[in-house]
Amino acid sequence: MTNLNLKSYSHIYHHNKTSRVKLWFFFCVLIFIVFLFLPWTQNIRAAGSVTTLFQDQRPQQVNTIIGGRVMKWYIKEGDYVQAGDTLVQLTEVKVDYLDPDLVQRTQDQLAGKQLSVNYYKKKVDVTQQQIGAINTGLELKLKQLVNKLNQLRLKVQADSAESAAANNDYIIGSKQFDRQKAMFDSGLVSLTQLESRNQQYQNARAKKISAEIKLANSQQDLTITKIDVSASRQENIEKVTKAQSEQFQSLTQIASGQADVAKLKNQSANYSIRNNMYFLLASQSGQIVNAQKAGIGEIVKDGDMIAEIVPDKIQYAVEMFVKPLDLPLIAPGQKVRFLFDGFPAIVFSGWPKASSGTFGGEIVAVESNVSLNGKFRVLVKEDVAAKPWPKELKMGVGANGITLLKDVRVWYELWRNINGFPPDYYKKEEPKQKIK
Repeated sequence: MTNLNLKSYSHIYHHNKTSRVKLWFFFCVLIFIVFLFLPWTQNIRAAGSVTTLFQDQRPQQVNTIIGGRVMKWYIKEGDYVQAGDTLVQLTEVKVDYLDPDLVQRTQDQLAGKQLSVNYYKKKVDVTQQQIGAINTGLELKLKQLVNKLNQLRLKVQADSAESAAANNDYIIGSKQFDRQKAMFDSGLVSLTQLESRNQQYQNARAKKISAEIKLANSQQDLTITKIDVSASRQENIEKVTKAQSEQFQSLTQIASGQADVAKLKNQSANYSIRNNMYFLLASQSGQIVNAQKAGIGEIVKDGDMIAEIVPDKIQYAVEMFVKPLDLPLIAPGQKVRFLFDGFPAIVFSGWPKASSGTFGGEIVAVESNVSLNGKFRVLVKEDVAAKPWPKELKMGVGANGITLLKDVRVWYELWRNINGFPPDYYKKEEPKQKIK
């Protein structure tokens, strides 16, 4: 009975057995101490979404350039289209463009205006020829008048000499008549002789008067001819001026016609281009989403969005937003690990190499302007040296980024978090240049 009690006591209290609690305690402490000296990669976590670095690879709006009425749809939401495929056909709603032969009529107007300009050009040439003919006629008439002036000058000289001779004869006849009269008074000559001398005297006087009249007429003809020369010059100036006035009017019509021709050419080109805008074409290959207009006959305005095209060839990137406190720790070239929504992953914060299902990235840009959410936008591209990103990614898929910073010890990271200190500022070391 006593032995049975002793066995029960020993089985319950184990006071005779050696305890291993201290051994396990010291073993755990040793492991914890070793754990404190393990390397730890500091990181910054930030949420973001999938996007692209290139604007032409983002969802593109298909906008109407002109207003119109929807006539026919060639696609529906979800369809994949190629660049240049027809999406929708519009018809005209503005009164100015309803004429189906508007382009042809405008070209007819253009042809008529061009003919008008050509006719005015020919009129200018004819007017120039007319001016030349007027100047030529003046030269001929002036030569004729100059010849006449020379003849009249010679005639004036001859008449002047004849008048001088008649005057001399008159003077001589007058003296002879006076002497004959004196002799008749003295009774030396007969009355018949006196009358004969008187007749000679009267003839000389008549010749003198006739010569003077003839000279005066010649001088008057010379003056009239000089006046004709001046009148011809004045008449020529008036005719040339009138012809030049018509020529300038034609040139004005030509300039106005050329302006109208340019305007009609512009209108014709605009109408031709507008006719090609009734069919909206896909700007690039991709999927049709977010169609804004529905049905047939709906009116659209200039610049209205018809639908969106999501490009089929996209070089994906991630936009994530970091706090202003963490902004100094971010720099282009830093590595980032991502967890994409829909793709399972096992993450060990601080040991990125031990994580599974994460994808690598590299920071390419840090925007200097704060976003509406109070954070700064950071763009990250795919790290070509790491595992490729999933092909199933789509625009807008959520992504949780882990920006990798400086490698520290676990004990330092615990001490930093307990004290609320930010991660260490890390700047990628640049290779030192060798001194030549």
